[in-house]
Amino acid sequence: MLRADWLTCAVTVPYVPTLGPVHPDAPTVDLFEAVLDLEPGRFLPYDKDQRWTDRKDETVLVEHTEHTAEKTTVTTLAGRRGGRVTVYHYAQTPPDLLPACENAAKLAAEYGVDASRVVWFQHTPPTPGVTYARALLAPTGEPGTDPDRPVLALDNCPPGVRESFLDFSALAGDGMAHLGRCWAEDRISGPVLVAVNGERVVGAIGPIQTYPGPTGAPQLLPQYLAVLPGHRCGGHGRALWRAAQRWGHAAGAAYQLLQVAPGSAADELYHGEGAHPLGLVCTVAA
Repeated sequence: MLRADWLTCAVTVPYVPTLGPVHPDAPTVDLFEAVLDLEPGRFLPYDKDQRWTDRKDETVLVEHTEHTAEKTTVTTLAGRRGGRVTVYHYAQTPPDLLPACENAAKLAAEYGVDASRVVWFQHTPPTPGVTYARALLAPTGEPGTDPDRPVLALDNCPPGVRESFLDFSALAGDGMAHLGRCWAEDRISGPVLVAVNGERVVGAIGPIQTYPGPTGAPQLLPQYLAVLPGHRCGGHGRALWRAAQRWGHAAGAAYQLLQVAPGSAADELYHGEGAHPLGLVCTVAA
């Protein structure tokens, strides 16, 4: 059993193992215990990963959970791509990295996986050499329109435009390439929205989908967003983002959670559109 007073003190950024960033009201004892008690391969109702697969890959190693007044650590095991152990460290201060990494590497060897890492949370940039991302909360409102940058639903586009989406997705990075494959195989729920130049897709966001959040309010799930290099700085990214927000607002979503690289184009876009920083997610390979 977890103690509410210990957990509240330890969780400085609203991020839950196997789920990722959550609403600031969500990191309760009940939610953490639901994650810890979940059977391997199963999903919680608000897990965004179930959009892509019918089996959860990341499993909590409950026997390696540590819960004290000073810190809470939760260890998980993922099986894809050679496997990985992740030790999530919750405390008021960053972990002592040398013993934390040694412990994670030892667990990786014990479970026969290739990789291990330590993840922790703070509000100021970490020391050099530490990889980190920014968690953001974006309230889903009714953003302004972009009449000069029309956005279309991909499935409603002419055949030539739809065919160009696969070429676009292959050029737009790993996430968009994954979305392109899923779209071609009819494995996504919710629309993909695109920006078009002539008869070709030059930008896209999707899939646009809502799920119930752990607080009970519907949330707009994070999407893949990309614009081809030759068409950036022309307003396509902002138009795509706003179109997705309008879709989420119309579907009853109250908010969206994001995780981005600080200083990236996406980070600047989301901040400019009213997203609120929740804190930093720091990672070191063990």
